[in-house]
Amino acid sequence: MTTPENTNPVSYAAAGVDIEAGDRAVELFKDHAKRASRPEVRGGLGGFAGLFALGKYKKPLLAAGSDGVGTKLVVAQAMGIHNTIGIDLVAMCVDDLVVCGAEPLFLQDYIAIGKVVPEKVAQIVEGIAEGCVQAGCALLGGETAEHPGVMGENDYDVSATAVGVVEADELLGPDRVREGDVIIGMASSGLHSNGYSLARHVLLEKTGLPLDGHVDELGRTLGEELLEPTRIYALDCLALANECEVRTFCHVTGGGLAGNMERIIPEGKVAEMHRATWSPAPIFHTIAEVGNVPVEEMEKTFNAGVGMVAIVAPEDRDRALAMLTARHVDCWELGVVRGATEADEGQRATLVGTHAG
Repeated sequence: MTTPENTNPVSYAAAGVDIEAGDRAVELFKDHAKRASRPEVRGGLGGFAGLFALGKYKKPLLAAGSDGVGTKLVVAQAMGIHNTIGIDLVAMCVDDLVVCGAEPLFLQDYIAIGKVVPEKVAQIVEGIAEGCVQAGCALLGGETAEHPGVMGENDYDVSATAVGVVEADELLGPDRVREGDVIIGMASSGLHSNGYSLARHVLLEKTGLPLDGHVDELGRTLGEELLEPTRIYALDCLALANECEVRTFCHVTGGGLAGNMERIIPEGKVAEMHRATWSPAPIFHTIAEVGNVPVEEMEKTFNAGVGMVAIVAPEDRDRALAMLTARHVDCWELGVVRGATEADEGQRATLVGTHAG
């Protein structure tokens, strides 16, 4: 085999991977990671595996969920703001766990990036750590992978896996739902992390609105609105389940309110929810009006202002609302669970009426 005449030495750095930059990034974000811990964590940052003592449970069931942030990342990258996207990442994972009553224990993240800029990676991890603190779980470890030649230098993507635990006899789910149960809605902080492909198409591509432009209806710039972090409900839901007869929760993500409620309502029952009980935040009106997006499309793409739903026993309605209000969660009675009729045509969740205001 004939080799080309080239006296220049070949290295990993020449291929575009900077190991020293990765090490500097770890130094910058390790203090953020230390904030997101729990007493059950064993070992320290930098090991090959994260260690977590499960503790004493009678019949523990482990719950796990993985997710990303989707195209909301494009907005963060365009604005050069990287320290909030991690909160969205944690929210997408841990609030799926709490639906079944599982307490989030720890999370591990994965960051794929075109070029490791230590300060940028540290900002991403800062947001992930803050999200873990809000969720009461530990940031047990993660991986940062540099992908030169595959991703642009300014591009990155994030994903994570969260693990939680619930006692087998405390597992929440559709089998607990009864006719007459009350449906309680909890307000979202905005778009959360779903529907950004449509939002960007309407607001940025079709209409050409600048991210740094002030929008009177929103009371701030469009970019600030679009980067509003996803609310994390995990600790609020766990507190509610400890004090009230909660049947199950519903994390409203891609697919909208009715689409996600379908997943937690058993056959023969219907979650009837009334639009008149709440008014969606201005960002939803802006997208619908500017993009001429039909109501049906809006409701199957976005959360419409409802980020989490609790189904509770009717006798615990007032207590549940009072508890959530005391925890500074904007909440209201959204509807009721009733028996299905022929008119429902097999649907397990329905939205009726028009929005308030």
